[in-house]
Amino acid sequence: MKIGMIGLGKMGANMSRRLMNDGHEVVGFDLDEKAVQELESDGADGATALDVLVGQLDPPRVCWMMVPAGEAVDATINEVLPHLNAGDILVDGGNSNYKDTLRRADRAKEAGMHYVDVGTSGGVWGLKEGYSMMVGGPDEAINHLRPAFETLAPGPDKGWGHMGAVGSGHFVKMVHNGIEYGVMQAYAEGFDILQAKEEFDLDLKDVAETWRFGSVIRSWLLDLTARALDDDPDLPDIAPWVDDSGEGRWTVKEAIDLDVPAPVITDALISRLDSRAENSYTHKLLAAMRNQFGGHDVKASDE
Repeated sequence: MKIGMIGLGKMGANMSRRLMNDGHEVVGFDLDEKAVQELESDGADGATALDVLVGQLDPPRVCWMMVPAGEAVDATINEVLPHLNAGDILVDGGNSNYKDTLRRADRAKEAGMHYVDVGTSGGVWGLKEGYSMMVGGPDEAINHLRPAFETLAPGPDKGWGHMGAVGSGHFVKMVHNGIEYGVMQAYAEGFDILQAKEEFDLDLKDVAETWRFGSVIRSWLLDLTARALDDDPDLPDIAPWVDDSGEGRWTVKEAIDLDVPAPVITDALISRLDSRAENSYTHKLLAAMRNQFGGHDVKASDE
């Protein structure tokens, strides 16, 4: 199938390449012309503007947005919507708040178009390993997009699922990221305890490698932790500043609204906020883990 990919950052560009590697056609657009040119060199068609991108697609047109959550999504919709027709499909694959997704879906429906939300996990490793995708939207649109989902996922029948009505994909991804906060926090605190036991002079990389196989706490996140510890377990070049991109906050707020206790996720969020005012190994390792799985920037220790 042919897809218009809007936003060619770390996720959008690699998703485009994974699609093309499996025979799909991609028309790419980004505000950064260099990103478009790089994707063109890999076999995509480039577009200089969103109306040009739409003009290169076949009905029902699929415009897949991989832009930062918030105003950028609304700005993109405002620009592309006038060029689409009834039956076309708008996909938001970013980390949008599900409440914003519901609002945007109503607008698309009024214009006779389908709106699909795809909570996407996989980070910088998705090109090779595939992406986990939590999909929300109408059956008709999901069935049309199925070939793309089967290509982008780790396998045609695994790693992606139709969660339910529009908004459900981003809701599930929000909770996924909240869980991620808690798991990362537990790993980072555990390794902080290990490091503090100076009398044993523990090799943290060796500990991580031991836990990776057979242990009940083995995981891909632990694999990435071992990778982060490989160069220098003291993480001298990383400042203990851990950013948050919003989903953890939304998860905590939703838990409060639903009267669901979520102390681990909440504490992990508070720890990230606290990291900006103190110096600890726990927060250094949290920052390193975010860099490993998502390519998220870290602050240098001298910043």
